[in-house]
Amino acid sequence: MIDFEEELKKFKPSLEIDDTENAIMSENDKDMVDLMVELMAEYRDR
Repeated sequence: MIDFEEELKKFKPSLEIDDTENAIMSENDKDMVDLMVELMAEYRDR
């Protein structure tokens, strides 16, 4: 049977995941919500 407590002690996060997370979080790309907010602000200013 698997000893989950022992397996958790051996767990080490993948470095690739940390690198991916850092790359995603450092991007300042706009998402759809940002674009909609920007469009609404431009529409209101007219």
